Amino acid sequence: MAKESDLWLRLIHAVASVEADLERILQERHGLGLSEYRALQILSRSPGSELRMQALATHLRLNQSSVSRMVERLERAGFAIRDLCPDDKRGVYTVLTDKGRACLENAEPDYDTALAASLKEHGCGGLLAAGQIRD
Repeated sequence: MAKESDLWLRLIHAVASVEADLERILQERHGLGLSEYRALQILSRSPGSELRMQALATHLRLNQSSVSRMVERLERAGFAIRDLCPDDKRGVYTVLTDKGRACLENAEPDYDTALAASLKEHGCGGLLAAGQIRD
């Protein structure tokens, strides 16, 4: 029987391989990085299609500096805007634009297809099917 550390290493390798496949497809077909795609996805599912920068950073498991640079790229592409929080002028929201929503909707089928193929290729399908993943 394999040790937990061996299984963990295999899982990490599989996840990294799946993410590399997704990154490649998104970059080639849509000019998006994986974190950018995930940010658009998270924003589209948030109330009002907006989140405070800190909340977006938490969802993406990125530090504040990395999220700021990513949101700047999304802004340059017209996919998101930054807006000041009306209650707290220090708070900044990232807001999904119509162009960002259209980009996400255009990229989703390629993402879903690539995800299914990569999960199968790297033997991860059973993990998701088991429904054992928690937030």
